[in-house]
Amino acid sequence: MSDNQFGKLFAVSTFGESHGPAIGCVIDGCPPGIEISAEQFSLDLTRRATGKSRHTSQRHEADEVEILSGVYQGKTTGTPIALLIRNTDVRSKDYTNIAEQFRPGHADYTYHHKYGIRDPRGGGRSSARETTMRVAAAVIAKKWLQDKYSIEIHACVNQVANIKADVSQTIDWQEVESNAFFWPHAGQVPELEAFMDSVRKSGDSVGARVYVSAKNVPVGWGQPIYGKIDVELAAAMMSINAVKGVEIGAGFDAVTQLGTQHRDLISAQGFLSNHAGGILGGISTGQEIICQVAFKPTSSLRLPGQTLNTLSESVEVITTGRHDPCVGLRAPPICEAMMALTLMDLALRHRAQCGDVPAQTPLIPNEK
Repeated sequence: MSDNQFGKLFAVSTFGESHGPAIGCVIDGCPPGIEISAEQFSLDLTRRATGKSRHTSQRHEADEVEILSGVYQGKTTGTPIALLIRNTDVRSKDYTNIAEQFRPGHADYTYHHKYGIRDPRGGGRSSARETTMRVAAAVIAKKWLQDKYSIEIHACVNQVANIKADVSQTIDWQEVESNAFFWPHAGQVPELEAFMDSVRKSGDSVGARVYVSAKNVPVGWGQPIYGKIDVELAAAMMSINAVKGVEIGAGFDAVTQLGTQHRDLISAQGFLSNHAGGILGGISTGQEIICQVAFKPTSSLRLPGQTLNTLSESVEVITTGRHDPCVGLRAPPICEAMMALTLMDLALRHRAQCGDVPAQTPLIPNEK
């Protein structure tokens, strides 16, 4: 398996399995002089973690980061940064019964045929446990982007099944962080809570949509054609477990819009709309960068279903263990992480090629 690296100049390689002794990452190309400590990783890792409410998997991991290299006296040195997190709450016995079965909707069947061997414990390398290290790496990226450009990255859940939140108006991000669902509107939380209780008790699962925003991104980031922000961002979000769709700006709603509605008119005070999601020609406009990410329902279910075993026999599969009834409920910190990693890599690439290009006029005011 050779594709475990994300990014070109700010390159993050992850390693480890869901039920192995540890997971980790190596960050190469990080600028020197960024102040960082092990304690600074705890906030975002806690936001991503399971077991915080009855609506997520009850796996409880400490997620304590060990910095093995690349940081000296509290600052990055410019050399590779190695981060390690020990797995402390595994229950591999929960997967004994399915070691020879292929769970529908999982990577079991494809891993079996690609590699001729698979790790069935918690999904092994295909587990969302791997995203912990993306969130950890993005703590550094977020800090650099905030310190250098005042970039703010946020995400919320704006749809679960048929329950939707309006994100067309200004979002109160403190409200998002105050409930178990990363939901932007407090008035809808009781309805969402009752719905998720019913789904969990039924043994089934549901999908979700996540809204991701980056403000104060300078104009000019991204490269034409294959290095477009659209391309990089869509690939980044699609690399997250269980993601089945990504929209930039208006996304699929652009299909029903007329050109006079979709085009973002420009005035001396700024753009008059943002259907393009802050990106034109694959390059940032200085507006808020917006994308939405669709997560499929969790496939590990305690409800019986038909499948095959490794002997090609038809069998019934029931997945026991600790699983999320809606994996999208823990996804906002992961989506934020992939936005941050994408933007930091593009920032360094822009600086490398175009750092000497003088400021151009007119410069449309950034959205605040």
